[in-house]
Amino acid sequence: MSARPAVRERVWFFDLDNTLHDASHAAFGPTNRAMTEYIVEHLGLGADEASALRQHYWHHYGATLLGLVRHHGVRAAHFLEQTHRLPGLEERLRTSAHDRAALKRLRGRKFILTNAPRDYALRVMDALRLTPLFDGILCIEDMAMFGQPRPKPDARMFRHVMARLKLRPSQCVLVEDTLAHQKAAHGLGMRSVWMARYLDGRFKGTLRDGINAGQREAKVGVHPCHMPPYVYARIFSLKTLHTLR
Repeated sequence: MSARPAVRERVWFFDLDNTLHDASHAAFGPTNRAMTEYIVEHLGLGADEASALRQHYWHHYGATLLGLVRHHGVRAAHFLEQTHRLPGLEERLRTSAHDRAALKRLRGRKFILTNAPRDYALRVMDALRLTPLFDGILCIEDMAMFGQPRPKPDARMFRHVMARLKLRPSQCVLVEDTLAHQKAAHGLGMRSVWMARYLDGRFKGTLRDGINAGQREAKVGVHPCHMPPYVYARIFSLKTLHTLR
């Protein structure tokens, strides 16, 4: 009688902002203002032009940083340090205690995979007491290839991460709020889970303010379908992950 094949351990990759905490409240507004101010200072644009350019690069590349590096010669490390200082961040952070408990019980290895810089990610995770629950943190500084940043949703970066960790795509689940990132992961054979808790900028029923002169920007996770075909599950609480097969 032949031996049964070994069952491969499930490996979870979690986004950070608006997946594990309410970044619409805690960080997005100050970060976007800091990015706009950086563009004003270093590219010599007016405030409105700078804000429009920031949003254009974010929509086109998935990260404002990529457009600034590729088209304006901005140094990635300088931009990230200048725009993520965020005084008072820790006091604004909030997450769900139920989500924290669900993470603690979730079987399999768990990694953070975020386009945010490492210093910011560690501040958030330490303040929310999430750091001990994860096996590693992969930030935008870890997403460079051939000297160029390759953050989500770059498929080459996903392949590089899986090769580095000696994983097969079929083992991996990506949990996050950004559909473009999930579509890329699905195309490689990973499962994608759409965290929808924070998509409308709410936490415990309180609508958060807009980030540009009172105007709300386009929601990252908006899609005309209730759940796009490349999404395995749509969730509002991490405890739902325990029911996924």
